[in-house]
Amino acid sequence: MSRPGRVVVVGDVVTDVVAVVAGPLATGSDTPAAIRVGGGGQGANTAAWLAEIGVPVTLVGAVGDDEAGRARVAELTRGGVDCAVTAYGDRPTGSVVVLASGEERTMLTERGANERLSAGQVRQALAALPDARHLHLSAYPLLDAASRDAGLAALAAARAAGLTTSVDAASAAPLRRVGAAAFLDWVRDVDLLLVNSDEAEVLAGGTDPTQRARTLTATARHVVVKCGSAGAVWAGPDGAVTTASARRVTVVDVTGAGDAFAAGLLAGWLAGATPAVALARAGELGARAVGGIGARPVR
Repeated sequence: MSRPGRVVVVGDVVTDVVAVVAGPLATGSDTPAAIRVGGGGQGANTAAWLAEIGVPVTLVGAVGDDEAGRARVAELTRGGVDCAVTAYGDRPTGSVVVLASGEERTMLTERGANERLSAGQVRQALAALPDARHLHLSAYPLLDAASRDAGLAALAAARAAGLTTSVDAASAAPLRRVGAAAFLDWVRDVDLLLVNSDEAEVLAGGTDPTQRARTLTATARHVVVKCGSAGAVWAGPDGAVTTASARRVTVVDVTGAGDAFAAGLLAGWLAGATPAVALARAGELGARAVGGIGARPVR
């Protein structure tokens, strides 16, 4: 396999407050939990994992002109991510409270400065990266009307520059709010679409992951459906389907596992790997991510 070229990731940068609870929440009282505060955001997480495995990566995003924003950019830079991240003084850095239990998680989200990401910022960042070969878009900018123009501009500018493209569908609830038809129109003709089971249900209906993946190839050339502990399915433009089993690991916290999976998948696919090999690499990184609390690589 060849080495992948530079990947440009466009997406959110946030502070995660992750609480891993051992049992049901005691509403109105106290529930014991292991709590960690650190960097998060789907785009930032994927960029961090790409850098961790040696892929040249630039993150395009937005933070507040505050202590949290400076901390998020500093930790990404230390991890090897080239940050084209703009600080805005009128909005705070985004924050997410994650309540995690086993393979389930619930998120309370304040996107904050991520809503300030602009089409002009994205175009400028891409124009400054002549070595870019691929653009990966977290769908959160698309799913929020405030930043939608930036997401659409990212895909359009990447196509104009001859880059390959991928989109991670991000989250089922906002997908339902914007509607499947609108979202599929926004991402039409991307080279790779990543969805989990809940997102696939919203976008393709049905229950069978293989059929969902094949249905979505009417929109994207390649589609990967992530099925958690049930593995993953890859459908290609020629109708071929590749399945992969999940690795058996002890799950501590699934926060960021899908972002790590995406990084491993992109690294393999962009280096010329077959779907089976790319899925295996994605599974390895995803398994590593669930072994600790938090969304980023732990050294």
